Amino acid sequence: MSMNDGSLSGNTVKMEVGVMACCKPKSPDNEKSKKYDRQLRLWGDHGQTALEGAHICLVNATATGTETLKNIILPGIGAFTIVDGNKITGEDVGNNFFLDKESIGKSRAQVATQYLLELNSDVRGDCFEETPEELLEANSTFFNNFSVVIGTSLTEKTLLTLSEKLWEANVPFLVCRSYGMVGYMRLQVTEHTVIESHPDDTLYDLRLDNPFPSLQEHVESYDFENMNKKDYSHIPYIVVILKYLEVWKKEHNGQIPNGYREKDLFRETIRKGMQKFEDLESLDNFEEAIKACVRDVKVAEIPKNIKNLLEDEACINLTSESKPFWIMVRAIKEFVEKEGKGLLPLQGTIPDMTADSKRYIELQNVYKSQANCDVKCVAEKVQELLNSFGKPQDLISESDIRLLCKNCTYLRVVRGHPLTEEYIAKTAKVHEITQHLDNPDSEMVFYVLLRAVDRFYGEYNRYPGYFTDQVEPDIVKLKGCLNRLLQEWNHGPLGKDDYIHEMCRYGACELHSVASFIGGCAAQEVIKLVTGQYVPFNNTYIYNAMTATSSVFQL
Repeated sequence: MSMNDGSLSGNTVKMEVGVMACCKPKSPDNEKSKKYDRQLRLWGDHGQTALEGAHICLVNATATGTETLKNIILPGIGAFTIVDGNKITGEDVGNNFFLDKESIGKSRAQVATQYLLELNSDVRGDCFEETPEELLEANSTFFNNFSVVIGTSLTEKTLLTLSEKLWEANVPFLVCRSYGMVGYMRLQVTEHTVIESHPDDTLYDLRLDNPFPSLQEHVESYDFENMNKKDYSHIPYIVVILKYLEVWKKEHNGQIPNGYREKDLFRETIRKGMQKFEDLESLDNFEEAIKACVRDVKVAEIPKNIKNLLEDEACINLTSESKPFWIMVRAIKEFVEKEGKGLLPLQGTIPDMTADSKRYIELQNVYKSQANCDVKCVAEKVQELLNSFGKPQDLISESDIRLLCKNCTYLRVVRGHPLTEEYIAKTAKVHEITQHLDNPDSEMVFYVLLRAVDRFYGEYNRYPGYFTDQVEPDIVKLKGCLNRLLQEWNHGPLGKDDYIHEMCRYGACELHSVASFIGGCAAQEVIKLVTGQYVPFNNTYIYNAMTATSSVFQL
């Protein structure tokens, strides 16, 4: 993701604390390494650099908003800006840890910024004591230069206006909300590409079905017949498998074991080979080979989702405006079609295994050497593509190409939909919403209720149950708003009225426990967007604090 320069414009004045914060000296690198040690293990130096180069905007310093900022300030986001034209009330002090009683009547943006900056001296922060409506009216491009915009406590009208502006500007927009015992997030992003998706199950690209020349040569250097007997227990299991595969292929027309039955027979072949060395204390490497047969002995191929990326229009039809990601993917495609002979660049990593250090490192270097050759080939294609579009040669670094080649099996692209589509009758994904409503326990019920609450606000200029003496009458009014919304979707009323009563009893309050939970989840998504690592949710998240359950829906 490209990082902005943090420059802001508009008819307003930055608060003094924000300017002073920009001048704070940065900590030395060694101190930073200690300070951010845990997170560096998650997203590495390059991920931390991306985080420190990002500028996040929070619209409204509510409990949910400040909890979100807290969780991205602590790991060292580069800068943040709060946009909030509200004054602090007693209600704010009651649910927001970053406001205090002495601040009642003061600017919520200014006080929250001041306290949040105390969390991390490496972070810059400023604020604008204006509403988003005022800023958009004064400067329609005000929000265009942020890495991510987080919106909380927005009316439906403001929400749709802001989301439309951000969609046009290609700025990710994360809507966060805690409403009583209900939490909600909606991510609006045009296209988000992920190179390091960090899958739970990592599969190594070992090419055992058709070893590349240098690997074949390395395996042939092992003379099983004339080796010192004690050395057998130190052979990497990959070499063991390849040695026995040579025998299997000769007996099966050059084919590797396919299916459970054949792989079971192949494992028996390795077990019989172990009988020659029964007097050895340990043959863990052979046991590893037997266990790895099902996982590693397979035909190398390109995963279906990666095939789809290689055939994606953004890859096929490159332009001068194409993202570096797609230029690299196009280079991968050309590599697959020519030098790769139908396969992706080699990842160049191997799993841990029982072997002596010398033999393991030798095998590791064989894979690394081939991976480096593939990276070099892809890099040459990247440079050719950059030249063809008149782009600078340093637009894509070798380290970027190496990172993509290493993770090319796990690339992901998330394409979203504008938030406005959910609110326009002709484009609203009604079926995606209503199909869940027949289940009264589905979290989708709360999405519909929040939509009804917003409609209530649009009609009465307040939230249902906001005044305690109006709870009962508001139940009837909210039910009317809900039913009209469902009628527009050609859906009958909800099965339970209890939820309507609950929404009125909430009175639009933010419970700190729910706000804290949503803030933690939201910060996680912001970090994913900024670092380009891990896959963000797509696109609606709903949390039910009453049952401690949650769901993700794609609307």
